[in-house]
This record gives sequence, structure tokens and C-alpha cells, in this order.
Amino acid sequence: MPAQNHDIMLGLPGETLVRNGLSDLAAGRETVESLLVLIGSPRIKECGVTFPETTADVLNADYRLYAIMQERHGNDAHSQYNALIRQLVSFERALEHRVSRAERLVAA
Repeated sequence: MPAQNHDIMLGLPGETLVRNGLSDLAAGRETVESLLVLIGSPRIKECGVTFPETTADVLNADYRLYAIMQERHGNDAHSQYNALIRQLVSFERALEHRVSRAERLVAA
């Protein structure tokens, strides 16, 4: 059974980035962090972290994030974008591992 709150994220790599994104989503702000959370929403929600989103929010979140990176970093946008995606993937993997471990402990 997945976690029902955000405590499961405590201490994971990229936690601050994701928590900031969740706060921004709750406040209706489109930021680098909120777009990252939207990009990762299928895997993050699968682990039981709940947050409001709509299909419209998720559509093109990756393109919108890249546009922000292009605006901020110009020619360096691609490497900055990829660095953010690597952080997101690292967070997702760590979260999935933690949830899986917790499920195994409960089942034992």
C-alpha cells in the first residue's frame, strides 16, 4: 500500500526540489519545480504522494520547462534541463525504492 502523505519523501535526493514544486502547484504557480513535479507525476503519484493536478497541467510540462530553461540559460538550456530531469529521476527511483521496502516490511 503506497504512502498516504509526503513524509515518505523525507531525506531523499531532490526532496527540496519536489517539495517546492508541490508547494508551487498548490499555490497555482508555474515554476521550474512545479513543472518538474508535473513531469514526474505518474511515478510520484504511484508511490502515494498526493497533489492536485489536471491533464491540462501535465500536457506539455516538459516543453514548458524547456522554454523556461531556454529563457534563463540560452545556449546552456539543454544541459540545465537534463540536469533537472536527472535530479527528478534520482528522486523517483529513491522514492520507489523506499515505498517498495516499506511494502515488503509490512507484508513480512
